[in-house]
Amino acid sequence: MSRKAEFAALLLSDTLAAAIACLGYLRIRFGGSFRWLGFTMPEGQLVFPLYVVLGLTLFWVVIFLFAGMYRERHASSRFDELVSLAKVVTVGVLILVFSIFIDTLRAGASATTLFTYWALMLGVASMGRLTVRSVQKALLIRGRGAHKALVVGWSDKVEQLHAAIARYPAAGIQIVGAVRLGQKGDQTRQAGRVHAIEVLPDLIDELEVRDVLIALGSEDHRELGEVLRLCDGNAVTLKIVPDFYSVIGGMARTEHIYGLPLIEVLPLPMPAWEQSTKRLIDIAVALIVLVAGLPVWLSLAIAVRLTSPGGAIFQQQRVGRKGRLFTMYKFRTMRQDAEAVSGPVWAKADDPRFTGLGRWLRMLRLDEVPQLLNVLKGEMSLVGPRPERPYFVEKLRKEIPLYNRRHRVKPGITGWAQVMWHYDTSLEDVRQKVKYDLFYIENMSLRMDFKILFRTMRTVVTGAGQ
Repeated sequence: MSRKAEFAALLLSDTLAAAIACLGYLRIRFGGSFRWLGFTMPEGQLVFPLYVVLGLTLFWVVIFLFAGMYRERHASSRFDELVSLAKVVTVGVLILVFSIFIDTLRAGASATTLFTYWALMLGVASMGRLTVRSVQKALLIRGRGAHKALVVGWSDKVEQLHAAIARYPAAGIQIVGAVRLGQKGDQTRQAGRVHAIEVLPDLIDELEVRDVLIALGSEDHRELGEVLRLCDGNAVTLKIVPDFYSVIGGMARTEHIYGLPLIEVLPLPMPAWEQSTKRLIDIAVALIVLVAGLPVWLSLAIAVRLTSPGGAIFQQQRVGRKGRLFTMYKFRTMRQDAEAVSGPVWAKADDPRFTGLGRWLRMLRLDEVPQLLNVLKGEMSLVGPRPERPYFVEKLRKEIPLYNRRHRVKPGITGWAQVMWHYDTSLEDVRQKVKYDLFYIENMSLRMDFKILFRTMRTVVTGAGQ
């Protein structure tokens, strides 16, 4: 979907949403039928629905324009857009109330009246934008509307980045060429055409490039400066892909002390008020799920016990926050002697150690329910990096730099790595999931947690788990 088509689709969607919300509100508020030319309310006031609809529609389009709701959101999160939409609609309704309708509100009915219009506007606008973004995403997956991109970096990084982007067509990035630093005239076939850095400005114009992806290491200061100089003045977006294991991603924050810029290492990942709210949500959700579903959980425990030898609840030592050990609980999904011969190993797809019921529990993520007891005890959270066994922690912290960074926060029942990647079956899988875990720690927020929880629920409902 082109930029013009995206803008037109969003504008049409929002215009229809504003009109539908206004008409729906008038019908709910005043009831009965009305003509477009106007009708008389019981109080004798003459109302012209057509003028009201046109006025409010224009108002919302202007508000959305000023709020940046029509800026390009190429391959962005639909959840994030809905959060932004909710904020803008809330502010817009408040503006209407205090500038136009404050004198007409009646005591007692005011709250219901405002909530009705707010809910209608947000609901209809959300459905419209979700439709537009879903169509846009479907087109991106088919290669239509993707941003053309150039990669700048060393040959191995170029190849790795090209392979990574190829796995995610919904990202909307199409690599059309590469600039390999330090080599001229190299015409190998990696990641499309490969060129020298001097031709970067010409390539941007010739290939109609929208994004330049810079895949350099933290030591490549001179090369990075050269890329920035060559791209200066071009209508492209520069996106730095850091050398993952040489940049302290998510562990630094710049601040000034008496005018001296310093980098604070390992700052607190969330503000104190968000940490407290996160804990309250953990406790509330854990209690509700455990109590409301108690008959189901007892039935599952009995079923696990009856369908295979061994206890219903599997207990295992895991490494939690600050490296502390705790006992994690799960419904048993494997044979009792699953690791008697092999020792500690990762589960894999079609693992023969799974029981019949256990495979079903694992697919629907129901085996994780007993971990809500760990949440109540404060050992885990609903969202966070998955806890690992001490055996693997010792092994992985030697193999993967920054692995222990995961232990800065409470482990979770689900996490960003779980909704973006599959189960660990190899060291490479763990490397990928550590990247996602560190991204989560760097961007920890309540909004991020809700996004992960919604994606987890979708996985459970669709049975897409492994």
